[in-house]
Amino acid sequence: MPGQPGLPQPVGYGYYRVMSTFALSEEHEALRQAVRELADDKIAPRAADIDRTGQFPWDVYEALAKAGFHALHIPEAYGGEGGDALASVLIIEEVARACATSSLIPAVNKLGTMPVLLGAAESVKQKYLPPVARGEAMFSYALSEPEAGSDAGGGMRTRAVRKGDGYVLNGVKRWITNAGVSKFYTVMAVTDPGKGPNGITAFVVEDGDPGFTLGAPEHKLGIKGSPTRELYFDNTEIPASRMIGEEGQGFKIALKTLDHTRVTIAAQALGIAQGALDYAIGYVRERKQFGKAIAEFQGVQFMLADMAMKLEGARQLTYAAAARSERAMRGEKVADLTFFSSACKTLASDVAMSVTTDAVQLLGGYGYVNDYPVERMMRDAKITQIYEGTNQIQRMVMARQLLK
Repeated sequence: MPGQPGLPQPVGYGYYRVMSTFALSEEHEALRQAVRELADDKIAPRAADIDRTGQFPWDVYEALAKAGFHALHIPEAYGGEGGDALASVLIIEEVARACATSSLIPAVNKLGTMPVLLGAAESVKQKYLPPVARGEAMFSYALSEPEAGSDAGGGMRTRAVRKGDGYVLNGVKRWITNAGVSKFYTVMAVTDPGKGPNGITAFVVEDGDPGFTLGAPEHKLGIKGSPTRELYFDNTEIPASRMIGEEGQGFKIALKTLDHTRVTIAAQALGIAQGALDYAIGYVRERKQFGKAIAEFQGVQFMLADMAMKLEGARQLTYAAAARSERAMRGEKVADLTFFSSACKTLASDVAMSVTTDAVQLLGGYGYVNDYPVERMMRDAKITQIYEGTNQIQRMVMARQLLK
């Protein structure tokens, strides 16, 4: 028991910090229902075609923007809805249940704007957040490079050199989600090579800046309707007024950003897994073999139970992480946010991969063809184990938090 002589005291990452009960507020439940209705009506019927064509779903973007679900997190002071972190999770989860590609619209908008919210001057916030809130622009995040993925701080090569009242950017960013459809980009660049990660600075780059071009879209396993492209900077001049925070604070802002946005990747993973589970349950109730529905076989029931059990565990951890994210955004010191954000992202994405694979198995041969959605969901689930920090890196992050 806590406080018993001779036993180590709790460090804040387990039983001792878990609330005894948890329930969504009426407002959050209403939000979930509204998003689900929109997703069922406008998004789910488009999901297979989005995957097949690999085209960005502008009609889905417009539907989300009209409903205010494309960037709910932007504060009211900048024309947004001021939704909390849990509200963002619910939106992303419900959209991903229908279409993982479409869920990246609110997820990437939050990822791209979070550095601005966390570290930018008021003038930068006033310039760039309102257009996103109004649905006039999207915002992407550019940290990774060809030689700087997991080692983003030590391997970064993109440079920003001071020139008069501005900076000149040169370099390449890789694996940039929604590149080409976003109008604004948070870009990390080295301003002082001698300081390592402490020599990295964040800037806003706009689509159309001279010397800023895009690579060809990547051909991917999943999330095919969300373009992933390289960003090229060839003597791209930007004013110093677009700096996010102070010079040298970029990598710290990047890490703080990921503490908040890994929760949104967990939400995406939850939605993908829920969509696969829902479809599998419907299928096994109808599919008959040996004279009865396969849902009546104990082996199938055990699979469904395990799928639902793992999914609900990941959901509760993700919601707990979202609550911590919101407290941190409101200025409270939350010592275990980094642990919870890494933990929920890792668990939820591993669960999504497991649940979608089992869903394919439950459908048998039908699960392996694209006439049924679970093979798409399995392909979409894989990226959640990779982006915003591989799950191997997340386990290192969690271990450091426990041992420091």
